[in-house]
Amino acid sequence: MKKIAFLLFLLSTAIVSAQSALYNNGNLRIHNGGSIGFHTDFINESPMDNNLGLAGFYGSELITVSGNITPQFYDMEIALENHMQLDLGIDNVNNTNFIFGDIITNRSQPSIFYNFVDNSFYNGENDFSKIEGYAAITNQQEFGFPIGDNEYLRPLILVSESVNLFAKSAYFFENPNSPASFANTFNTTSTAIDVETVSNIEFWRLEGTISSTVSLSWNLRSQLSTLTDDVSLIIPVGWSKASQRWINLSRGAPVGTLSEGFITTTAIIPDDYEVITFGASKEPYEPLSKEVLFIDNFFVSVNGDGINDSFYVEELEEFSSNFVQIYDRYGLKVFEKTDYTNEFVGFSNLDNVPFRAEEGLPTGVYFYTIYIPEEDLNYQGFLYLTR
Repeated sequence: MKKIAFLLFLLSTAIVSAQSALYNNGNLRIHNGGSIGFHTDFINESPMDNNLGLAGFYGSELITVSGNITPQFYDMEIALENHMQLDLGIDNVNNTNFIFGDIITNRSQPSIFYNFVDNSFYNGENDFSKIEGYAAITNQQEFGFPIGDNEYLRPLILVSESVNLFAKSAYFFENPNSPASFANTFNTTSTAIDVETVSNIEFWRLEGTISSTVSLSWNLRSQLSTLTDDVSLIIPVGWSKASQRWINLSRGAPVGTLSEGFITTTAIIPDDYEVITFGASKEPYEPLSKEVLFIDNFFVSVNGDGINDSFYVEELEEFSSNFVQIYDRYGLKVFEKTDYTNEFVGFSNLDNVPFRAEEGLPTGVYFYTIYIPEEDLNYQGFLYLTR
């Protein structure tokens, strides 16, 4: 039976090869343990769901996915030198493996998106492989959208109070005063009383109906130093649909420096806001309720040589209690512990790192925050993790 299916597939490929596309107008299905490799455009005109196995998109040429019926893949991976263009959405129900190349959607057509369904997740996302356009989730409560532009991964992390039946996001390296992807504009001088300035460099679009917190990260290209010279004044702001102005969405302190960091909003209904970006708070409406102190940056090398094998902060021994949290560079929380001593050895103790969590967190820069209840003090800094 497997030989027959294989021969039929080869025949289908040979027939359409002269058309420079694989055309599905029948009953194409990937069975458990099976795989299919796309090296040409894919046109889907027939239901393609209940797939198992792997669908891979490979090669040096741009691959376009089009048609009238959204295909649904189980495991999917992308290794394309010239990316994938979606003229039709794709549903993924298990894992998406980003190796190289972007999945691109037209930001002016938000009805086309890459959809992570139910417990679907991803791995390998980076500046060279991500979703350049709209990504969506179905039946998920917490999710980091692996979105960005043609240069950088600029994820948005969503933590909702309940399961989202549907939510969608995209990143825009555009001036909100004159965005290329929107018919309307978002005047950065139209602000609430406690907002001093608003970024004209970038913004995110987030759609959703469930109360949620949102974490946004910045890098050098974000140019936050043009907003303020004090990182503690950085706030998330949203363009309110109701008042047609930028509103302060800050929940608390930003983490990081003006060069790199992240901040989290208070709980919001995403659909109340057209777009979200960074701003600076107008004093005396200082967004921090408590002073945040910077302490040492740390190097954690979990290679078993007995040197820097864990994240150890000597000063914590002076206090009876503490609360430590560690985040990746985009604001995804990967570790937290009350009354921490030296438990962080490069592994997450949360359930939001679903893929290869047993292998440990990847090498890179992480942020840590420390709260000392008895002194009502907040500390933060960087740690570099390597293996």
